[in-house]
Amino acid sequence: MRKLLLFIIAASFLAGCQTAEDGLTTNSTPVALTGPAASAIAGDMASRLAEQIGPAGTTTLKMEQDSSDFAVALEAALKGWGYTVITDGKVGKDVKPVELAYSIDGAGGQVLASLSTPSIAIGRAYSTSAAGATPASPLSILQRN
Repeated sequence: MRKLLLFIIAASFLAGCQTAEDGLTTNSTPVALTGPAASAIAGDMASRLAEQIGPAGTTTLKMEQDSSDFAVALEAALKGWGYTVITDGKVGKDVKPVELAYSIDGAGGQVLASLSTPSIAIGRAYSTSAAGATPASPLSILQRN
């Protein structure tokens, strides 16, 4: 009986710790990058991705078609590293492309860039200016099994 009373008291205290909000909230905002900043971020992220996913000659990447400055710069940077990049969804019958997702968000006056595949995700914060962008944090790497 005593344990039940302690359990009820503990549960009532913990119930007071709940928040009334539904779901998670983020404070990120969409970011419009200048051409030089988009190119600098895309070039850095493409080189870091190349270090993680292996040789370009054997890897085909599939991205969603997008006309944003960052998407165009990322596609060009990946092709510059020798990767075949598919954006139109047309894949040869013997080709198994690696799905590549990306995001660019603003937070705290910086730009947060991330690239992810089914096996790895990388991210980094950048300080941007009209002339380009410089890394503002170390590279974050998440390897999935």
